[in-house]
Amino acid sequence: MKMEDKAFKKNILITGGAGFIGSHVVRLFVKKYPQYHIFNLDDLTYAGNLENIKDIEKASNYDFIKADINDADQIKELFQIHQFDSVIHLAAESHVDRSISNPKIFVETNVTGTINLMEAALETWRGNLENKLFYHISTDEVYGSLGETGLFTETTAYDPNSPYSASKAASDHFVRAYGETYNLPYVISNCSNNYGPNQFPEKLIPLFINNIIANKALPVYGDGRYTRDWLYVIDHARAIDLAFHKGKNKSTYNIGGFNEWQNIDLIKLLCEIMDKKLNRSAGESEALITFIKDRPGHDKRYAIDASKINKELGWEPSVTFEEGLMKTVEWYLQNQNWIRAVVSGSYQEYYKKQYL
Repeated sequence: MKMEDKAFKKNILITGGAGFIGSHVVRLFVKKYPQYHIFNLDDLTYAGNLENIKDIEKASNYDFIKADINDADQIKELFQIHQFDSVIHLAAESHVDRSISNPKIFVETNVTGTINLMEAALETWRGNLENKLFYHISTDEVYGSLGETGLFTETTAYDPNSPYSASKAASDHFVRAYGETYNLPYVISNCSNNYGPNQFPEKLIPLFINNIIANKALPVYGDGRYTRDWLYVIDHARAIDLAFHKGKNKSTYNIGGFNEWQNIDLIKLLCEIMDKKLNRSAGESEALITFIKDRPGHDKRYAIDASKINKELGWEPSVTFEEGLMKTVEWYLQNQNWIRAVVSGSYQEYYKKQYL
């Protein structure tokens, strides 16, 4: 540690802080709140990349901890050593396709890992829950699939359809149960599809940007008419900041971009932007679209009603989808070394160089 923990107003544990969303949250909190000591806990599995937060790794109010939330004893020990008084829990297995191939690991990380954190928090905070918070970040996929109309609200019944969404739904239920049974102070937020810089290129937008650059096929499930609500990751980090500081205890907030797009329309817009950026002929990238067999349990439409967080906390997106997508494309084009390191797997060597 760079300073005594007692010199800080808060000791905040952020799990999954080397991942896509987590790295943006860590950066925001480290830079915006020098009075907080931010501990970034990440196991650096395939999606964890310390180069995502290289710019703040030497900050006096920041420490990185390589640890696995599935290791209950290690988590309890870390709570005892550092006396975390707040948790922002983002660590999760999050890719639907991977959950179909290996559902068990999603139960272990997303459910058991969350319970391990709550158990450690309660043991450490026993007898003094004032100014403590367990903030659990979840997904809109727990609500299942919508028809052509309607929006997910905070009171929509859960109806998960994939092993991934089922594991996140279970973790949400456990957080609420710990709140009611053990009086754990908590906030939950359920977000829509995130996009932006530093996203692992198995997800749609970075995958397709990379494939277009390489002139590879753009695989589209089914007819491509699946609808998603898209949220710029930096706006999501801002919302997490607000919910952490101003959210009501034992409340849930839905965070969405007010941005519904069918996949095929999004992909065509991305192709159009990429053609212009790469000085290609109009339609050149779109010709790479290849329709493939649909995946099992594919939800048709997600759409979030984010009016609660807007009314209660004053949050709203700062960019339109078109603006955010343009910023995202520009970032990937300017950071080709980052994406090459991720695709090759060489990014995983950074921890050994810096910390061992």
